[in-house]
Amino acid sequence: MKETKHISRSRAQESSAAIEKMYITMRHLFNRGFYKPMGVSGDSLRESLLALRPEIYGNIAEEKVELNGLLYVIERLPIGIEQCRFINLTSDEGYSKSHFQPIVPPKRRRNCYRIDEEQMNVEITRGRSDIYDILTHLTFIFIESHKIKNRVLIDDGGEVSRDWLKLEQAILQTKKLSQIEKEKAISHAANILARTFEEVLDIYDAFGSENAPDRFLHVIYWLGKLAIEEMMDNNKRTITFSPVLRERLGHHIHGEIWATNIKEVLKANNLLKRPIHIISANMHSVMNSIFATPLLKTKFKDKSDFFIYEELSKSAAKDTRSLVEELALKNGMISLPDASGTNIDVQIFDTAKIDWSKTAFAYANVGEEKPVIIVMDYAFGEQAYETIDELLKPYKKETLLNVKSVSIMGKAGILEGGKGDIMIPSAHINEGTADNYFFENELTGAMFEGNDIAVFEGAMVTVLGTSLQNRDLLKFFHESTWGVIGLEMEGSYYQKAIQSASKIRKSVPQDIKVRYAYYASDNPLETGSTLASGGLGTTGVKPTYLITIKILEQILNLNNQLGVNLISTEKDKS
Repeated sequence: MKETKHISRSRAQESSAAIEKMYITMRHLFNRGFYKPMGVSGDSLRESLLALRPEIYGNIAEEKVELNGLLYVIERLPIGIEQCRFINLTSDEGYSKSHFQPIVPPKRRRNCYRIDEEQMNVEITRGRSDIYDILTHLTFIFIESHKIKNRVLIDDGGEVSRDWLKLEQAILQTKKLSQIEKEKAISHAANILARTFEEVLDIYDAFGSENAPDRFLHVIYWLGKLAIEEMMDNNKRTITFSPVLRERLGHHIHGEIWATNIKEVLKANNLLKRPIHIISANMHSVMNSIFATPLLKTKFKDKSDFFIYEELSKSAAKDTRSLVEELALKNGMISLPDASGTNIDVQIFDTAKIDWSKTAFAYANVGEEKPVIIVMDYAFGEQAYETIDELLKPYKKETLLNVKSVSIMGKAGILEGGKGDIMIPSAHINEGTADNYFFENELTGAMFEGNDIAVFEGAMVTVLGTSLQNRDLLKFFHESTWGVIGLEMEGSYYQKAIQSASKIRKSVPQDIKVRYAYYASDNPLETGSTLASGGLGTTGVKPTYLITIKILEQILNLNNQLGVNLISTEKDKS
């Protein structure tokens, strides 16, 4: 008789199952219309997140409160959400025409409205990925809030610790805390959070702003207060999805408006029938790469182009950036701030109106047809499919667009290397499905050599959300035969739209070229280098412009001869 073999799952398999369970649960809760995150209906989400233990959420499964993860999440949620018992996810339902002032989180572009003391409305106009993102973040902060509750409630009768009473006393003050008062409050907060005084002190100012320097204390207090009320008074926090959001989601409402606006502008400027190159990037790198260096060479004498780009990226350089934009607008650039709800601004460059001899690409060869370059700001997750799918459709069903190329430049997590390194994908693997997209990338690693930046080539995985990734799953993707070099959120959605438009629907040329390149914003396999460890600073400037310039060289037929000087000199550093 054969012995029964006990089959156990690896941590990577458990993590994959937890992500799939979260994905299915979130869709179920959305269709249901509401749920209570810390109630029975939220059990599955909480259990899956705790089983997954994503890198970005650090010590989520431990007793102590996770500070870096909390900062990462708070920067992506509207100010005041920690005070709200009712969170309502809506579509664009006209609140911009009301007296309510929009609250935009510092690190995530979404309009939010504080309806009253207890309710926050969050507009979801960027597709399902936006919902997965916010629900994951809310689940995390609610788990952390109950950690706070567990440490301050002394008994079932509702008696609280002395530390909690002292923290409450500090946050109820209307005046700014003195240094001594602040340090006393930090001492009490550290005890509540099971953290050292130094740990809290180190992160304290990152939570604050000029108007609210002591926001850290307020966030901790309100998270704990609502968790205590959930326990003592059964006042459960509730997340609802508006009927209009549930009706509209997945129907490309905002993407269609966005794409139609672009095509209307192209038609009005007689650009609709010209060759078109689409670039997904930020709103400064293409414009600056073309116009900035000739304009600012006198101001930054003997400095490299890279030094100029770095100066332009500084927050204090607003006036200088305005000079570059003013020049671009006079020389063929059309600016289209978003009015569709996608939060994706657009720039259109008419190459026929640019005097290339006065740009950084003096030898540009645009030919007789003079192409049009459309630069679109970053999409978010599944929104990439919605926007590109709509943009590649014919104008008014009869005018086909002559799209020659689609180029994607973005940030991604890297699995071998560090912040600022470059990744050149050869395929996109869609996490959680069997969808794989192989393509011929017009960009190669060899094109980026000799610039003191490490370059990696290989497959990349398109994930459901950066906040759902853990070390075990990522190590599997990297070390197995998948050979994944990095993770991002939009690649497979872009490629899905491009392939369907060019190969099946035939709305754009079948020989459309694609270019994908990413620079590393973090390494989730490396302790202290996750997204929660902080931003890139100026580390991202060089790879951003290097990728942008390589894309433009191909569009402008420069045969990969770098037309700008990205090498820092000793004078730059002095």
